[in-house]
Amino acid sequence: MGGTGPGEGPAPGAGGPDRRRAERERRPPLRYRIITVSLLTVAAVYFLTPVYWLVVSSTKSSSDLFGTFGFWFHDPDPLGRLHQVLTYDDGIYARWFANSLMYAGVGALAATLLSAAAGYALAKFRFPGREGIFNVILAGVLIPGTALALPLYLLFSRIGLANTYWAVLIPSVVSPFGVYLCRIYAAAAVPDSLMEAARIDGAGEARIFSTVGLRLMTPALVTVFLFQFVHIWNNFFLPLVMLSDSDLYPIQLGLTSWTGYADRQPELYQYTVGGAFLSVLPLMVLMGVLQRYWRTGLTEGSVKA
Repeated sequence: MGGTGPGEGPAPGAGGPDRRRAERERRPPLRYRIITVSLLTVAAVYFLTPVYWLVVSSTKSSSDLFGTFGFWFHDPDPLGRLHQVLTYDDGIYARWFANSLMYAGVGALAATLLSAAAGYALAKFRFPGREGIFNVILAGVLIPGTALALPLYLLFSRIGLANTYWAVLIPSVVSPFGVYLCRIYAAAAVPDSLMEAARIDGAGEARIFSTVGLRLMTPALVTVFLFQFVHIWNNFFLPLVMLSDSDLYPIQLGLTSWTGYADRQPELYQYTVGGAFLSVLPLMVLMGVLQRYWRTGLTEGSVKA
């Protein structure tokens, strides 16, 4: 009478104190948490301070940029300053911005698809010379892009593509690191049994890759796309070597050209700072939009057998 009968669960709250005690025991000691939070705070301040300075400085005139305290506002007019940047020299900055979006967007998308196809093939198909090809790709990861800029310029000049959009786009679609990452991820995330089931159902290899492989490789593809986008967006040396027409410049090269004339036109200092502020906005938006795919990939990987 009054006992817990068969099939009845424990009374509400039973085991609650024990569970909370176990959770407290699993938590790291307070001093370790304080040290961790302190180090993360210092790192955050270190990385965010230049961004804060850029935001503050983009609201100032050229005279205020050098004559006032750098980390606080003085007569801020952000919309007016940015309007001056966008309308200077018949809106050349907007053209540079569009060029950078085209170089980085098209180049990163093409590099991601090429890396996915190459990595998937190296991971899931056996053919003569597979490991040799992969070793050559790994060697490509170790070669700095600056070492290839001059040979690429000579090659593109020979075929008549220097000083064109293609001179920046074509080298941007090759990502040895992307191929390496996609091969490692495809080998772990795309089960052979699932591919065999798709073949039994009559699916061809191209369809298996597009409907099964690409879906399962999404976190890796997002990583390759973001890394390649940032790399192309910040690339300075390759456009410097390849391009001589200012209408083809990306943002980085265009802002550098403004800096070269700033001694004769002091307002270009402010325009350069405002242009630099605008140039980081796409990277911030892209990181905020795509980071959820990283979290999804990590969660899926944590529950795989």
